[in-house]
Amino acid sequence: RKQRREENSGAAAPVPGRGIGSFPSVSVLYEGVSMSRCWKSRPRPSVRLCLPGLGSVVLRVLEVLWVSVCLVHSDSSVVVQKEAQFGVSYLDTVTSHNQTIYSFNHTVSRNKTEGVRVSVELLSETTKSPILFVIRQKQAVLSFQVPLILRGLYQRKYQYTQVGRTLCQPPTLVASETQFFYVDVSTLSSTSVHYQLRVSRVESFTLVFSTFFKYVFPDGVDTVIVKVNSEKNFPCSVMSIQDIQCPVYDLDNNVAFIGMYQTMTKKGAVTVQRKDFPSNSFYVVVVVKTEDEACGGPLKFYPLLPDELLDAGNRSKTLDVVVSPAINSEVYVMGMLFCLGIFLSFYVLTFLVACIENKRSVCDGLISYSFTYTHSDNGSTMSSEPVTDSLASAEGTYGYMERSMDTVGRCRQESLSSVEEDDYDTLADIDSDKNIVRTKKYLCVSDLARKDKRVLNKKYQIYFWNISTIAVFYALPVIQLVITYQTVVNVTGNQDICYYNFLCAHPLGALSSFNNILSNLGYVMLGLLFLLIVLQRDILHNRALMRNDITALECGIPKHFGLFYAMGTALMMEGLLSACYHVCPNYTNFQFDTSFMYMIAGLCMLKLYQKRHPDINASAYTAYACLAAVIFFSVLGVVFGKGNTAFWIVFSVIHILATLLLSTQLYYMGRWKLDSGILRRMLYVIYTDCVRQCSGPMYIDRMVLLVMGNIVNWSLAAYGLIKRPNDFASYLLAIAICNLLLYFAFYIIMKLRSGERIRCLALVCILFTAVVWGFALFFFFQGLSTWQKTPAESREHNRDCILLSFFDDHDIWHFLSSIAMFGSFLVLLTMDDDLDTVQRDKIYVF
Repeated sequence: RKQRREENSGAAAPVPGRGIGSFPSVSVLYEGVSMSRCWKSRPRPSVRLCLPGLGSVVLRVLEVLWVSVCLVHSDSSVVVQKEAQFGVSYLDTVTSHNQTIYSFNHTVSRNKTEGVRVSVELLSETTKSPILFVIRQKQAVLSFQVPLILRGLYQRKYQYTQVGRTLCQPPTLVASETQFFYVDVSTLSSTSVHYQLRVSRVESFTLVFSTFFKYVFPDGVDTVIVKVNSEKNFPCSVMSIQDIQCPVYDLDNNVAFIGMYQTMTKKGAVTVQRKDFPSNSFYVVVVVKTEDEACGGPLKFYPLLPDELLDAGNRSKTLDVVVSPAINSEVYVMGMLFCLGIFLSFYVLTFLVACIENKRSVCDGLISYSFTYTHSDNGSTMSSEPVTDSLASAEGTYGYMERSMDTVGRCRQESLSSVEEDDYDTLADIDSDKNIVRTKKYLCVSDLARKDKRVLNKKYQIYFWNISTIAVFYALPVIQLVITYQTVVNVTGNQDICYYNFLCAHPLGALSSFNNILSNLGYVMLGLLFLLIVLQRDILHNRALMRNDITALECGIPKHFGLFYAMGTALMMEGLLSACYHVCPNYTNFQFDTSFMYMIAGLCMLKLYQKRHPDINASAYTAYACLAAVIFFSVLGVVFGKGNTAFWIVFSVIHILATLLLSTQLYYMGRWKLDSGILRRMLYVIYTDCVRQCSGPMYIDRMVLLVMGNIVNWSLAAYGLIKRPNDFASYLLAIAICNLLLYFAFYIIMKLRSGERIRCLALVCILFTAVVWGFALFFFFQGLSTWQKTPAESREHNRDCILLSFFDDHDIWHFLSSIAMFGSFLVLLTMDDDLDTVQRDKIYVF
């Protein structure tokens, strides 16, 4: 500084960072800079005036004229440097012919961090050229113009005449250092532009759990959560976490350049790790956006005139910024052990139940059951004496049990037939036999278990192999896509891409929300456990068949395990895909989380139907084709269904038509054809049954179920058409679950009405599953985030962890729903165990 003063007292003294010198007087400026520049560009004539007195005056006048001409041609301007003070407002003017440099100095301490706030206001009402402010610091240069023009949606232009920028403190290695910075003010306006400049210190610049702007990691803390709260939604703002470097990006159009950022209305939260910031500190920057559209607010000022400048008005927001330490490694370990412990306990419990059941079966094996069979010519068998069962006691209460049991359809031994299913179905006499059997008023399982067991086993094993193939081809691109999503989030820092519960999102490595991924472990582990249970039952049943156990051959619900294997695989895949979805949850990949839920619901309904209709259940190809159509509509609904009336009309019509076709298929047991004569046959049935004579339906029980099903589905279709919910995928899943629950309730009611009983194990599973489903749905409807809204609006639903400081409400939903699904599968597996010793011609179809 002493050197600069000595230079100023003589000739030109350049100011750091500028090409124009700073001088104490205008005259010196002309002689020392302008003349030299002019002489250098235009050499002086070699003529000299040697007249004493008058000659020197004339020479002086010529020099002044020459300097004036040079100034005009070189467009040079007057540069004035002022020593400025903090906290003082400077009212000044600037034109294209004069520039002003404000010099500030302040003492910077290594152990104390202070910010500097530069506030500028344009006082002139109209100006064609803006004022340019250039702030030169020790290690950074910051520039901005006033009025400041920021662009919004559809190229809207918002003009700000009051601008404030916060300067960061350059680092220093010494205990105390005096640093300078300069504010250069210039414009290209030919007329005077009035402005006001004020530079002030920001005392509370360091962020220590309750203040704001800068945070330094204390010793022993590796992860913190930065929470920003506001009492009002708008104006929309952006919360940014930036490394300690200058300049700080604190404008709407550059706040996303570095670091992590997210839009916010009332809530914002970012988990920050020490490893991401080498300086062990970071800046917290909150910027108010020019528009509220990014936060779900209204769009104003539309349509616009070309190049129209808009006044954004007074956009300010009061915020509370709090930093708190995040969880440590011990909490991570406890969370993982808790998750493993819960689901491993089911393995232990299953092993104990299996031991008890095995011991009971050994004891029951000591009791002999005597059956007398009469072999007919066609290889079928008829029972000559009834089996003691609770069905006999229900004959007086259930309508179609009053007929003679000797006239019931036939049971057959699979070993007496080698007919393939395709040959069986194409024989004309067998086809007519189907019409005779399946259109009887009263049906038993033996009537619909006439096909060869080996053929049916192959048919239902296709369910398992198909879903395994689908899982591989579906999961691989899903995993690749979510890895890409997570990479984009980590590289760009844009936390609006993923809809997390940011108040309880614990990162691990490259994963932003490890707890939401870990909680899906239950689906995989319990799905594997269910496969092991099914495998054990399958092995026992095959052993019974190999030793020609007559109970396994002729009694109980026909044992086909292919659908059970498919259900267990679907449960495991649901866990894997749900974990993939929670790597980066958003509206573009929500179908990852729901696709196998549709699979599970569809397979459960098929299994319920297969129990009493093994011969006429849908093939794997047909079933998966229908499920693919459901997933296709799910994707269309997510992409195009929001507020689209035409889509909802088309979907509702398809929904109702599909319900009617399926109802007809179920009512007539597949003995009808969809062809050109369908309308003529429908009119004939209506005429004969309703007009000519008023007769009730032949199959009352099926009619009751189908009428209730149509009422439910038509109501859901009407609800969707009227309300048009934004979450189409959940709406479609609700349709599937409602139909599954309706069919399951009908099955249980008809089972009890038929005089059948539910064993203790199945009853415990039913009660336990119902209770768990109730609690699971409670946590599901808490709604901690939603991709139906903007990311900022979604964060308004975020909540803190409620279990072990590691799991949130949605994690508990994962725990409980996986247990409930496992329990539901066990109910389907064990519900008809009471019929294992009952002949199939005594088991009724409903």
